[in-house]
Amino acid sequence: MRWPVTVTTASPDGTRAVAAALAALCGPGDVLLLTGELGAGKTVFAQGFAAALGVPGPVTSPTFALVRQYRCQGHGPVETLIHADVYRTGSLPEVVELALAELVEEQAIALVEWGQLAAPAFGDDALAITLDRPAPAGTEVSDEARTITVTGLGAWAGRRAEVAAALAPEPGAAQ
Repeated sequence: MRWPVTVTTASPDGTRAVAAALAALCGPGDVLLLTGELGAGKTVFAQGFAAALGVPGPVTSPTFALVRQYRCQGHGPVETLIHADVYRTGSLPEVVELALAELVEEQAIALVEWGQLAAPAFGDDALAITLDRPAPAGTEVSDEARTITVTGLGAWAGRRAEVAAALAPEPGAAQ
């Protein structure tokens, strides 16, 4: 089997469900790089991911703060979710100055919006996730629908079957 794994959701709740399924596969030190245009659903994805890790309270975009740290409750050894948005950084050195890679080493998972800008700061091991609005194919597509494309890099490369199984819809389930 080869990467990527692609799923389409019909709503923000479906996007959150995909994020929750991926959160169940993650452990300390994992990095997820989110890409997509403005309004593609990166923060919605982060909300579902955080909820699955037991993060209490609201999860909002860290666009102006750049980095938010959330305590995880009930996800085994994962103690902290690092949620970053590097949209406002001007260069890779600015991303490196945020010390995200060092924060992940301390029982944390990093979820980085605009991840394509930060990818070199994390090395080769990451789960790259792209969120897009699906292109209409002869039928009307909801504005809330999203196509989520997941690609494993480095240590994730051999886990495609696990990721595909986690994202496979159950019979009768609506995403």
